[in-house]
Amino acid sequence: MGQKKIIGYMRVSTKEQKEDRQRTALLEMGVPEKHIYMDKQSGRNFERPQYKKMLRKLDKDTVLFIKSIDRLGRNYADLNEQWRIITKEKGADVVVIDMPLLDTRREKNLLGTFISDLVLNIFSYVAENERINIKQRQAEGIAEAKNRGVKFGRPPIPLPENFYEVHKQWRNKEITLKQAAKECGMAASTFFDKAKAFEKS
Repeated sequence: MGQKKIIGYMRVSTKEQKEDRQRTALLEMGVPEKHIYMDKQSGRNFERPQYKKMLRKLDKDTVLFIKSIDRLGRNYADLNEQWRIITKEKGADVVVIDMPLLDTRREKNLLGTFISDLVLNIFSYVAENERINIKQRQAEGIAEAKNRGVKFGRPPIPLPENFYEVHKQWRNKEITLKQAAKECGMAASTFFDKAKAFEKS
């Protein structure tokens, strides 16, 4: 049997930049730099150009390396579907670096396949559960903080000293909105919003 072709896939969501750690892990496993496919987006969907490109390269003579199982996705159903496509449809091997149990090269018999499928099911369920729990904890934390009177978002920028005078001139139609905004050093839309808020208060 000839040498299997090694491919690596990594995904960094826009929020968490784990690119270097993933790349280093893949390179240490012997994945050639030119065989590493990377997408930068969230794990919620599989509309990833590099992922699709990588899938087309997979066949029974390839081994796909990923650092952790959630790089394929965090949604339980999607993750299992992608695993099925890679291992069953494409016939490729998968190695999850952070989880040595998820290495389909180990045992090619029925039991080996069953074990890795079972382990995947457990881990992807745990990953999905954790994602739901994190969201729930965040929502509870935000609700609790709001109850305590914590304000979210950026603090409002204090109004310039000349705002009240300029606002009066604008309301008296002595100057235009554009002129008023310029006098206060802000965009016309910002001046208008601040004026509305000021009039309400």
